[in-house]
Amino acid sequence: MSGDTILETRGLTKEFKGFVAVDKVDLQVRRGTIHALIGPNGAGKTTCFNLLTKFLKPTAGTILFNGTDITGEAPAHIARRGIIRSFQISAVFPHLSVLENVRVALQRKLGTSFHFWRSESSLAPLDARVHALLQEVDLAAYADTPTVELSYGRKRALEIATTLAMEPELMLLDEPTQGMGLEDVDRIRQLIKKVSANRTVLMVEHNMSVVASIADTITVLQRGATLAEGPYEVVSKNPAVIEAYMGSANVELKGAH
Repeated sequence: MSGDTILETRGLTKEFKGFVAVDKVDLQVRRGTIHALIGPNGAGKTTCFNLLTKFLKPTAGTILFNGTDITGEAPAHIARRGIIRSFQISAVFPHLSVLENVRVALQRKLGTSFHFWRSESSLAPLDARVHALLQEVDLAAYADTPTVELSYGRKRALEIATTLAMEPELMLLDEPTQGMGLEDVDRIRQLIKKVSANRTVLMVEHNMSVVASIADTITVLQRGATLAEGPYEVVSKNPAVIEAYMGSANVELKGAH
């Protein structure tokens, strides 16, 4: 495992009663890059994410993080190592303010996560970091806004802020722009590019224009196996990839800039 590889899988496999959902996937994610995992529906992308975060146990294969075999570790240990999946810690509390949501995510730093009897003033030391995180995701103006009043795209930005609060070394983003309109998609795309400056991002994403514009490396899965890998310019011209995306997705592949 080379020094610039933060995450590696070797022969990663998951079977469900004879059905092979992930089939001998060899993945190498380089430190400080945005790596996209794409493929048609049913290609095994989310299953692969679930294996990396230990929501599922691999049938075979090895997962290495910073050169250490983490295949047998529990989800909590994976998170403590700095592998943070966005939805795991980004359950947004709709009736708390934006600031309060981020502060909840930061509480573990104080070791008072379950000290519900303490005064709210005990959380004041977190506020400077909260405001810095909100600034980073362009939500500073919404600090006191009840989260329920945010647009869908800004709620996703808040989820990214709560993910960042956990100080991830590797961020796993599962469909960060799903269900968004064009304006929100563009906001989240720019946000991912911005927050990736000093971090590594592995993302599952269907929107090919997003992938084309920010991903350094793309791995294409089909039927659980790796179909192609490389930069967008190479992968998008691969005949096997084009065939896998026949139909509307194929139009997206051609039309992405």
